[in-house]
Amino acid sequence: MEHLPLYIKPIFILSTLLTILLLYKATRYSKPIIIVIVLWLVIQSILSLSGFYTVTSGIPPRFAILLFPPVILIALCFFTSKGKTAMDRSDVKILTLLHTVRIPVELGLYALYLHHAVPEIMTFEGRNFDILCGLTAPFVYYFGYIRNVLSRNILIVWNMVCLLLLANIVLTAVLSAPFAFQQFAFDQPNIALAYFPFAWLPCCIVPIVLFAHLVSLRRLFIASVKP
Repeated sequence: MEHLPLYIKPIFILSTLLTILLLYKATRYSKPIIIVIVLWLVIQSILSLSGFYTVTSGIPPRFAILLFPPVILIALCFFTSKGKTAMDRSDVKILTLLHTVRIPVELGLYALYLHHAVPEIMTFEGRNFDILCGLTAPFVYYFGYIRNVLSRNILIVWNMVCLLLLANIVLTAVLSAPFAFQQFAFDQPNIALAYFPFAWLPCCIVPIVLFAHLVSLRRLFIASVKP
């Protein structure tokens, strides 16, 4: 990845830090959460800098280590009393605003595509429309939670559509990587996410964005069944 211009890496580093900062604020400045995330980033930074994820042979691929532990941790939140309490204390307004980080992330992915590190299919010129979530997040935040003019159903639909768009890019990124089951982008596979700091996208930003949507939906659905 030495051929990349200097400005691309800071985009992902700053996007990750902004995501963590907004989550920290949304969780009422929870120290356990921030400690876990920082430790996780340190571990993944060491692994990605060592070239661990550049080995793409084997089933399941090593890339799974970036995604599965955070997803399992999120799932545990929904099945433990402490997890549910933490989610119900979170500030949904800030969790909604958090999705604005998807704008610089998508611009960063486009820059990586221009320098042949990810395929076009992973950008907004391909089949990745995730940037729309980031662009609409400020409006949903303002009209949904500040002015309170958006109905609960609209907020639910927005979160669910954004979840589908997130699932789309994650699946596209995995199937575009040079794994044994690669399906897309054979001429220019997804290689960037195996390197630091781009590995922070699947191991940190994506899980936090997923968490933000799931917490918001939980709160919206709970509110919809209350008398």
